[in-house]
Amino acid sequence: MADRAHNSHSSTAKTVKPVPTPRTGVSMRARLALLLLVSFAAAVIFFSNRWLTERYTETTRNRAELRVALYSGNLISELQRNSVVPLLLSRDPALINALNSSDFTQSSSRLISYREEIEAKSLVLLDGDGRIVAATNRETLGEVHRSDPHFVDALRSSETVFSAVQTEAGAYEFTYSRKIEAGNKVIGVIVVEVDLNKFEASWAGISDAILVTNSEGQVILATEPRWRGKHADEALETVPAMAAIRRSFRSTADWSALPSEMLFLGEAVMRHEGRVPFQGWRITSFTSYASVREKVNAFLSLEIMAFAMLLSLTFYLISRRAQFRSLVFAQESAELRQLNDQLQREISERQRAEKNLQVAEQTLAQSSKLAALGEMSAAVSHELNQPLAAMKTYLAGAKLLLQRKRPDEALSSFQRIDDLIERMGAITKQLKSYARKGGDAFEPMDIRDCVSSALSMMEPQLKRREVLITRNIPRDPVMVMGDRLRLEQVLINLMRNAIDATKTVDAPQVDIIVSRGDYALISVRDNGTGVSDLDNLFEPFYTTKAPGDGVGLGLAISSGIVNDFGGRLIARNGQDGGAVFEVELPILKEDDRDIEAAE
Repeated sequence: MADRAHNSHSSTAKTVKPVPTPRTGVSMRARLALLLLVSFAAAVIFFSNRWLTERYTETTRNRAELRVALYSGNLISELQRNSVVPLLLSRDPALINALNSSDFTQSSSRLISYREEIEAKSLVLLDGDGRIVAATNRETLGEVHRSDPHFVDALRSSETVFSAVQTEAGAYEFTYSRKIEAGNKVIGVIVVEVDLNKFEASWAGISDAILVTNSEGQVILATEPRWRGKHADEALETVPAMAAIRRSFRSTADWSALPSEMLFLGEAVMRHEGRVPFQGWRITSFTSYASVREKVNAFLSLEIMAFAMLLSLTFYLISRRAQFRSLVFAQESAELRQLNDQLQREISERQRAEKNLQVAEQTLAQSSKLAALGEMSAAVSHELNQPLAAMKTYLAGAKLLLQRKRPDEALSSFQRIDDLIERMGAITKQLKSYARKGGDAFEPMDIRDCVSSALSMMEPQLKRREVLITRNIPRDPVMVMGDRLRLEQVLINLMRNAIDATKTVDAPQVDIIVSRGDYALISVRDNGTGVSDLDNLFEPFYTTKAPGDGVGLGLAISSGIVNDFGGRLIARNGQDGGAVFEVELPILKEDDRDIEAAE
């Protein structure tokens, strides 16, 4: 507007002389500021790239170590869970009678019920000649496996034997087998197939390549099928690790419209090996460094964008300053050369026009600020909507509980998040312990953490049944030596039995008590009908449940686990009715803790 006012009056002001155009270059100070800004940006980007690369590489390495420890623990847990089954089934009276009488009409059905209970891949019963007489897969009945390793090794050994045999398709079959005797005579062999191949499918769901080798260095499990049966070095020469990672990633990235090769920026691979504490097995993971580069590049892109915006703003400010200085110089020159009223009016109009322009710019700036504030408020409201809704629900529930004079239950709702955080910390600690130690050696553990973990895993069943759970746990740690996963398995089994025993009770209740004296004692009590036959309670295949609800292996396996810890599992009926199961474990003394820490 000021420029238009100046042009309208210049045609009538005949005495106005041409004003010399001022020199509008960038000053030395501005150039120095730009140079410092560019140098600072380059330094920040350089050191950010170096620091972030080291940080994300270390994070990727730690995650790879944790994954290897987790995978190793899963393998050991699956093997240990199935290792005790052949011993129990070799003493099954029904199977022994079937082998003696050659009447196998009900044997396959019985094995199918066992498989559903123990979650094994398959169960096979062979007679003394190696012929399959009963199996969970009825299509294999009648096949002869006289020369198979699991049959031959079982006949030669008095213990349960483990076999890993490669099939014609290239995969491996993992079995536990044990001979069945009657009157010091071998009448058959029971074979339990362990489903370790299912882990290959779960490992293929991530962007890593995994392989497991036996004591001879041959690959027995792998996310890349062409690795199986070969030595580790030979397998990597056949299919490189990066190609295996890409192949694993493609199998889970079919939703993407881009080819999976576009997602990898480098060919470097991180290799991490760990020991599986079973017959000299080892597990190896391969992780691509491409994810590290992608994360670093994403952060560096944000930094470059921020510095570009800052540099653009600096150029804009320098340009505005030069324009302002040019305008001031022109106005001063015009005032010195033009001393008539027409020039004064023109200057006045120009000044008014500048003021109007400034007011318009301020109004526009204020409108922009209000618009940005509105967008930011909408974004903040959207981000806070779900957390606020969740908080409202929790507060409403706590308020209702407090109004009903139930402060303990209200406090438990507030402690729920804290319990979950402690559970995550316990899992992380457990994974670190797996990565630090090998073999089947036990480790110090707090019984209180095991009870909390077991209750957390039983939470869905407790919600469906609405069973009242009471806990009496000491404040101080109760330390013992053992395997935390196996102790949690015992507690979950005892809690599940207690919940089943209270199905016919109007107000079901289960009490969990942890005490410490000469030994650590865990008591699980219920207000059910109690146990009628305590003498045979821990015998394999003894059960008080209805047919189809169980085969009586849970307490037998739990008793064996507690015995491995050096303790014992006791059952009795309470004075007020109901059953009481007590787990006695040796206390870990201070001297034992010092020795364990030194090791």
